[in-house]
Amino acid sequence: MEVILLERIDKLGQMGDVVNVKSGYARNFLLPQKKALRATDSNKQHFEADRAQLEASNLERRTDAEKLDNKMDGLSVTMLRQAGEAGQLYGSVNARDIANGVTEAGFTVFRQQIELAHPIKNLGLFDVKVTLHPEVQVTVVANVARSEAEAKTQAKTGKAVVSTEEEEAQAAQAQAETAETEDEAKPKTKKKAKPTEIGEEEAKVVEEAADEAAAEQAEEIFEEGAAPQPEPEDAAADKAADDAGDKTE
Repeated sequence: MEVILLERIDKLGQMGDVVNVKSGYARNFLLPQKKALRATDSNKQHFEADRAQLEASNLERRTDAEKLDNKMDGLSVTMLRQAGEAGQLYGSVNARDIANGVTEAGFTVFRQQIELAHPIKNLGLFDVKVTLHPEVQVTVVANVARSEAEAKTQAKTGKAVVSTEEEEAQAAQAQAETAETEDEAKPKTKKKAKPTEIGEEEAKVVEEAADEAAAEQAEEIFEEGAAPQPEPEDAAADKAADDAGDKTE
């Protein structure tokens, strides 16, 4: 759908530009918010007739926004929420909460003027952009804390107030994960078992196996006739007689 921009739209164009946008975006946002008109011939003529007045009005609104920008510069709004020791909120802080905080601080803004991509779910300091005019933005700080005292501490230190034990635990866990990753990166070597590391039961089994092997080897030798054979009685007597004769001579 083609529309005529009645003010500057980020990433679309300046006032008076005719741009082509999705129908849903035009119907649900640009047209209801009076930020654009359908690009019909009659609307184009109407815009050209009122261009000077529209530009003068836009300039006036931008000047007012710039003045407000100077007053809001450095503004910090405190958002008190319940949270765990690690800083995780039991809930969240959204654009409406921040708009209410800025309004309570003396500057009337609406939820649509708060640029917050995702709700805040942790303690700490968060920079949030507020659109005062299509051409003017200001940054405010959302100080999300459990108490006013913690909010003051966070403002001074610039970081969330969480328990020391939790910080140490998180650091130790990170260190352990790093060490584990380094160990996994190293080449694995197979560790050889030392003799002293063999259990008594394993040593007994090894000893029994050795004795059994020795017995089998002796049996094989005996069966092959390698063992010395006893001499017959007659042969022994003849040998004794021969030995005696030799001595007589």
